[in-house]
Amino acid sequence: MKCQRCERPATFHITDLVDGDPSELHLCEECAQTYLTPTEEEAAEVMPAMAGLLAQHLAVGESADDLARLDQRSCPVCGITFLEFRKQGRLGCPHDYVFFAEELEPLLMNIHDDTQHIGKSPKRGAAGADQQTQLIRLRREMKEAVATEAYERASELRDEIHRIEEQFRKDNA
Repeated sequence: MKCQRCERPATFHITDLVDGDPSELHLCEECAQTYLTPTEEEAAEVMPAMAGLLAQHLAVGESADDLARLDQRSCPVCGITFLEFRKQGRLGCPHDYVFFAEELEPLLMNIHDDTQHIGKSPKRGAAGADQQTQLIRLRREMKEAVATEAYERASELRDEIHRIEEQFRKDNA
C-alpha cells in the first residue's frame, strides 16, 4: 500500500475520529511524522491541557508548581527523573515502581483497574531482576564518578560491573 500523500510505501495506518466518524489514513514514516507533529500553535494549546490531564491521572495537584516539583524527583537507583518518565513513558528500573509509587498508583488504576500484576511473568527475567537493578545503579554511579573525575572509583565500579555481568552470563548459559 502506498502513502496517501506521496509515493513511498505506507507504514503507518492511522484511524482518526472526525466528528465521531472513523477516518483511515495510510502514510509513510515521514508523512506520518508531519501529520502527528502538532504545529507550534497547536502545541501551545495542547501541551498545558496534556500536562493538566497527566497531573489529574497522577493525582498531583493541578498547579504547575506541584508538577514542576514532582518532575525534579529522581530515582536513587537509576537516576531517572519523573520528568523523563513523563516524556518517555518508560521507567528506568524496577525500583521506580517503589520510588514513584504514590504518583504511579492512580495512573495504574486508571489504565489497568488494579495495582497488582495478575497473569504471566517472564520465566527467565524475574531471577535476574535484582542483578539488573544493581547493574543500573552501578552504571549510574560509574558515570557520576567519571563526571567528578574520580577515576579510581570509576575503575572499581567498572570491574564490579564486569564481575556481575560475567556471573549473569554463567548463570544463564
